[in-house]
Amino acid sequence: MIELKNVERSYRAGGTETWVLRRVSLTIQPWEFVTIMGPSGAGKSSLLNVLAMLDDQWKGEFDFDGVAVHRLNRKQRADLARQKIGMVFQSYHLLDDMTVAENIDLPLSYKDIPRSERQAMVADTLDRFQMVAKKDLYPHQLSGGQQQLVGIARAMIHKPALLLADEPTGNLHSKQAQEIMEMFRQLNQEGTAIVQVTHSEANAAYGTRSIELRDGWVHSDTAGAAEPPLQEVRS
Repeated sequence: MIELKNVERSYRAGGTETWVLRRVSLTIQPWEFVTIMGPSGAGKSSLLNVLAMLDDQWKGEFDFDGVAVHRLNRKQRADLARQKIGMVFQSYHLLDDMTVAENIDLPLSYKDIPRSERQAMVADTLDRFQMVAKKDLYPHQLSGGQQQLVGIARAMIHKPALLLADEPTGNLHSKQAQEIMEMFRQLNQEGTAIVQVTHSEANAAYGTRSIELRDGWVHSDTAGAAEPPLQEVRS
C-alpha cells in the first residue's frame, strides 16, 4: 500500500538547515498495524505529516495504493487523502463552527453516500463512542478527552484505507484508551492499515510492527517479524 524511497525533509532558518527526516525508505502493507516510536525530535510527527499528505515540502518518492504521490499537485494530494486516509491529531483539529455530529460526518461528505445512510452511520458512531447526548454541542463545549474521542470517531467512521494516529489516547483515561486501541485493532483486522505515533508501550503492544526513529533516520524496524492475517483484507 505504501512505499517510501529516500524521503527527506528539512527546515531552513537563516543560514541553517535542520534535517528532520533522512533517507527514509519504508514499505507498509495493507494489513499492517505499525507503531512509530523514538525520542522527542526524532522525526515521528514529520513522517506522519508526509504520510497524511499534509506536507509537500519533502524530497523523495512516495507511492500510495498505486498512486505516485510525489507526482501529484497539492489539490490532487488533498483529494486522495480525503478519500483514503483518516487522521487522529494530537491537537484534535475539530471545526469550531460545526457540532459534534457535523464534525463526525465530515469525512462522509466527501464520499458518494446518500444523506440518510450518512445520518445512520453518524448515529451508530455516536452510540459506539457514547456521545449521543453531546451530538449538538460544539468543540469549545467539550473537555479535552471528549474532543479527542470526537476526533477519533471522525477518523474511523468511513473505514479509511489508512488510519494515521498521533498519540491517539494521550488525553484519555486508561479504560477509554484501552477501548480505543481495541477499536483500532478491529479496524485493522477489517482491512485498514494503521500507523500510530506513540510513547505508550501499552499502545505499541497492539501493533504488528515497530519502527524507531532517531534524528530523522530509521534506527530499527521489525518488518517481517509478523505474518499477514489469514482473512482477506481490502486492498
